[in-house]
Amino acid sequence: MELSKMRELTEAELNAELKKKKNELFNLRFQHVTGQLENPIKMRLVKKEIARVKTIIRENELKNVQG
Repeated sequence: MELSKMRELTEAELNAELKKKKNELFNLRFQHVTGQLENPIKMRLVKKEIARVKTIIRENELKNVQG
């Protein structure tokens, strides 16, 4: 998902996206351990997406505190 589209999401939608990405990372880790993961770079990409979502959530929290 593009960053500009992520910034337009509500807090609930961002939390749902975060949960979805964490589940995806869990499944990728499981596949990696069992030797079924075809593209290990996918794990890195999902971690970065999780960080992006968390960053946007934090930006929104700070924006709400400052007014």
